[in-house]
Amino acid sequence: MAQKLSPESRKAALSRLPNWADAKDRDAIVRKFTFGDFNEAFGFMTRAALVAEKMNHHPEWSNVYRTVEVTLSTHDAGGVTELDLELAEAMEMIADS
Repeated sequence: MAQKLSPESRKAALSRLPNWADAKDRDAIVRKFTFGDFNEAFGFMTRAALVAEKMNHHPEWSNVYRTVEVTLSTHDAGGVTELDLELAEAMEMIADS
């Protein structure tokens, strides 16, 4: 099972992921992605879903028109783990492509 990150490790990780932030009122990280239109947003979600499935680590997310809001936390560990950081980094690469 993945281990929850220490506060120091989490802070260092978020410095590498400047578009991500600590969630309010829970042990998670969040990011809002904004795309040109619904097609781009849905395409992002499709590509990210394939990565998440391979990792067996699934995001909490919602989509409204051209925005996708993502929350990452490892429920089994009770907070943010390396899995969340790996998925966040993958999502950044997908969004930039």
